[in-house]
Amino acid sequence: MTDTTEQRSTAWQTALTMLQEVEPPFVPESFHVMTVVVEYPAGDPGAPPHRHSGPAFGYVVEGEMLFELEGEPPRVIKAGESFWEPGGDVIHYQDGNNRSDVPVRFTVTMLCAPGQEMFVLVPEDELAARADRRAQR
Repeated sequence: MTDTTEQRSTAWQTALTMLQEVEPPFVPESFHVMTVVVEYPAGDPGAPPHRHSGPAFGYVVEGEMLFELEGEPPRVIKAGESFWEPGGDVIHYQDGNNRSDVPVRFTVTMLCAPGQEMFVLVPEDELAARADRRAQR
């Protein structure tokens, strides 16, 4: 008779590290989820001002990101740190590389509203009309 009992590791009991826990303001009905990796070279300013149709949750894998959402001052998010944004009408002003000597790489998991684009650039006239909502830098 052969012993089929598997030796199981107990590492799973301490393997989880909480990075962030948030309650997003909304989750679009019938949403879909997308996870992407974003990589910018040293000193790259990142994407132009944009918005997402639903909440987005991210983690900086390597380097440092300069992160700015509408109504919040810019802040630096370093490798090993997480971030999130509520999506919807909120403008995401900056996600560029904060360092001029190394690349930045981060993951983002986005909840996208059905029939809407995941990433929408904000036109210059709207940026000008909402300038009072941007935190002082």
